[in-house]
Amino acid sequence: MGLRQRIKGFLGFGKAQSRQYAGARGGRLTSDWITAGTSADAEIQGSLPRLRDRSRQMLRDTPYFAQIKRLIYTNVVGPHGMVLQMRVPRLRGGGMDERVNNEVEISWRRWCRADVCDVRGQMSFVGFQRMAAGSWADAGEYLIRIVRQPFGRGNRIPIALEAIEADQLDLDYQGALQSPSNRWRMGIEIDRWGRAVNYAVLTSHPGDYLTTGLSIGQRRHEIIPAADMIHGYLADRPGQTRGVPIFAPVMTDAHQLDGYEEAAVIRARAAASQMGFITSPEGELLGDDVQDGQRVSDFEPGVFKYLRPGESVDIPQMNAPDAQLDMFVRQKVRRMAAGVGISYAAISRDASQASYSSQRQEYLQDQDHWRVLQEVLIEQLHQRVFEEWLPLAVLAGAVRIPDFEVRPDRYFDAVNWQARGWAWVDPKKEAEANVIEEQQGYNSKLKICASLGRDYEQILRDKAMEKQLESQYGVTMTAAEIVSGGDPDA
Repeated sequence: MGLRQRIKGFLGFGKAQSRQYAGARGGRLTSDWITAGTSADAEIQGSLPRLRDRSRQMLRDTPYFAQIKRLIYTNVVGPHGMVLQMRVPRLRGGGMDERVNNEVEISWRRWCRADVCDVRGQMSFVGFQRMAAGSWADAGEYLIRIVRQPFGRGNRIPIALEAIEADQLDLDYQGALQSPSNRWRMGIEIDRWGRAVNYAVLTSHPGDYLTTGLSIGQRRHEIIPAADMIHGYLADRPGQTRGVPIFAPVMTDAHQLDGYEEAAVIRARAAASQMGFITSPEGELLGDDVQDGQRVSDFEPGVFKYLRPGESVDIPQMNAPDAQLDMFVRQKVRRMAAGVGISYAAISRDASQASYSSQRQEYLQDQDHWRVLQEVLIEQLHQRVFEEWLPLAVLAGAVRIPDFEVRPDRYFDAVNWQARGWAWVDPKKEAEANVIEEQQGYNSKLKICASLGRDYEQILRDKAMEKQLESQYGVTMTAAEIVSGGDPDA
């Protein structure tokens, strides 16, 4: 080592490279690793239209994508959606104010009908929930406009919802600003703090060819205030203005899988169709075998091919589909499962290699994922709609709350949304565990019911009604008799 190298080593030069993160080092093996330090919105604006288009194409043509979207809205929303439960306490005497709670819940259920809550009269509020949750998958976001006028027969509450496709929120809009400190970001006017002020929405879908093909310069916009718009998406980075499809990390894997499966199917069909070859001294170059001087070669089941004199054929061994197909498909589906946060077994419907323990672990992880999405949907959609709906319901006289103007938070804070629950892999073991936890004081009946998607108060009502009916008819039936159809000997 020369004097210069010794001095550099003594002074510490050259040691920075060794102290660097391995993922940040350059070199021959990372020369194709291209990165850019752009913001979330800068990355989204150039990619969002294509991500949406490819997501929807794969949703139409790729079964795994259809299954992922189905799993999201089925598990997040469920068959009945999030059910409103009011827990307004009495001002005096303790307990719950049953009159107010029942009145609000009944009026809310009536408003949630399709002809009332949807300006088009097509979707119930449960339908809006499924649409919103499903839009996370293929569009990355959902838009719901709040229209302040009554719809539907017999409805007096002046509020309804309008679903708007995310494509209509114009990414490139640059128009007049409400304030000089504001700016337009991908169709949304935001203030200096990043809060949405206005939304620039196209009056028709940009890809709707039935609208007589307006050019970009002829498109008409409607500026909708943020107070009348619900814009929901899953944000990954601070300052993110628009959402991206959850399919984004797994699109290339799905595309490669589709191509591989198509090639495997073609190869298998060719192997199954080819019967054999016939040689002849004269050959066969007449009739349908020749078009434009070229021999026609295709594969059809049960066909024998003719060869020209002197020709020979080397038929490859088409062992199709081979063992690599199953391995390749499993690996790609596992990558898709990791990318979207849903278990492999749920996406593939393949439990052939799963044990009870592994199934239970994946099942619990999926449930945690669904609960997170449920809370996001409640925060973005349910609570926002309810807080817009309740004052108008009181104003219209559909709900009688004399002190609402004085104590509005008393009623907003009393809202509970009961999300759907899930049955266990082994219901008996889990039920026994719940009983032990409740008896030991580690859990409560309310929490156990909530985890199963049930309402403890409704169970108490049902039990009271059950005792009343048994007393009325003088008959008591066990659960075993009910399951067996009333036959105690079955």
